[in-house]
Amino acid sequence: MASHRRPKQPSRTRVSVLTATAAAAVALTSQAAQADPKPTKSEVKAKVDKLYEEAEHATEKFNGAKEKQDQLEEQVGELQDKVARGQDELNELRNGLGSMATAQYRTGGIDPSVQLLLSSDPDSYLDKASTLDQLSTKQAEALRKIADKQRSLQQQRQEAAEKLDELAETRKALGDKKKEIQGKLSKAQSLLNSLTAKERAALAAAEAERANRASQRADLGSDASASQRAAAAFSAAKSKIGSPYVWGATGPNSFDCSGLTSWAYSQAGVSIPRTSQSQANIGTRLGQGELSPGDLVFFYGDLHHVGLYAGNGQILHAPKPGATVRYESINNMPFQFGVRV
Repeated sequence: MASHRRPKQPSRTRVSVLTATAAAAVALTSQAAQADPKPTKSEVKAKVDKLYEEAEHATEKFNGAKEKQDQLEEQVGELQDKVARGQDELNELRNGLGSMATAQYRTGGIDPSVQLLLSSDPDSYLDKASTLDQLSTKQAEALRKIADKQRSLQQQRQEAAEKLDELAETRKALGDKKKEIQGKLSKAQSLLNSLTAKERAALAAAEAERANRASQRADLGSDASASQRAAAAFSAAKSKIGSPYVWGATGPNSFDCSGLTSWAYSQAGVSIPRTSQSQANIGTRLGQGELSPGDLVFFYGDLHHVGLYAGNGQILHAPKPGATVRYESINNMPFQFGVRV
């Protein structure tokens, strides 16, 4: 007869442990959900704006390295041309010395005193001897020129090698900055993608409204106090309103901040440096109350952003990735000073 045993009940201790574990898991899940809530639209905008600012700072560093690379490539090319020409000149000097040595050997193979005793025409011999002395002097001069040219070539080769090393370092810096910029832009885009389409549209509409108000204020504040070239530069920049911001771009269809200002002044026949930091060191520095349309305006402590003053407290600039050339209040960023080119 089969026995009917009751199933063994879990011990009170085991039940307590399982209950406590489950409760802890629920608590941790709840805490994790509370610790990592979805960021609000305003929080995402703040983070994205910060990333764009950091990307623009890196962009100006990239622009500076790119400008340096272009200069170094030109210098290396010039040095290499000089070395090639110098080598040709050295070869010609050596060939000339060889011709003189051959001529001296042919005429001076016998001891001069013996040649004089054996000569049937002493006067003719003395004329030849004088020529040999002159040839020897020419040889000494040729040797000196060869030595000078060799030293010059060595210096030029050394300078070219140093420039090539510097160029390699600059190209690496360019690559590093490019990766940094792309990383920040990618992170900003991921944050924007976390918003709903409605939220993204609301952000875009708010920016468009601010730009429209700034445009109206700039038009109200326009005056004739700007210099002719500043007015021409400002007019050129106005023709590019709506053009997209693209880091590293200098126009004519897209721009970064210093790309727009340098392009605008080039249209006025004025060449200014490529980067915002370099542009800050030209012309006369101005306070906010001294600005006229077309003057350069600089922002942030490290001067990594530049635009053109538009009048009535407004600026015209290429603001950031994802935006277009537009008007904006001068008070939207930490203004440092203006420059009149």
